[in-house]
Amino acid sequence: MVEKIQESEERGVASEAPADEAQAAAPAPEHDQFKDDLVAALKTVFDPEIPVDIYELGLIYRLHADEERNIEVDMTLTAPGCPVAGDMPGWVENAVASVPGVGQVKVKLVFDPPWDPSRMSDEARLALNMF
Repeated sequence: MVEKIQESEERGVASEAPADEAQAAAPAPEHDQFKDDLVAALKTVFDPEIPVDIYELGLIYRLHADEERNIEVDMTLTAPGCPVAGDMPGWVENAVASVPGVGQVKVKLVFDPPWDPSRMSDEARLALNMF
């Protein structure tokens, strides 16, 4: 079984999991804990110019874990010309790799769909006074 760790629906990104696969069974508690650990790790990464973590900013478009717990991350930036564009994927890779049980980590920088403020969580909006 392939573990899919998706935040796509709440982040406004189309899910890659077929509907029947997503509805097949409720996730196991260990799957939930693994997902929570990955999200916690992602929340340690910040854009140095914005006082909100990249997860709450909505910069993480997809997380995927295979059976060996190798992780693929699709992420974006707030702007293509971001000064840390060359560094941030490495920060994300290191953060995810620090989670116990993670195999290899692959981070892919994507710009489609482009990021916009609607992808931010309420927590991020509050921190940035964007209500």
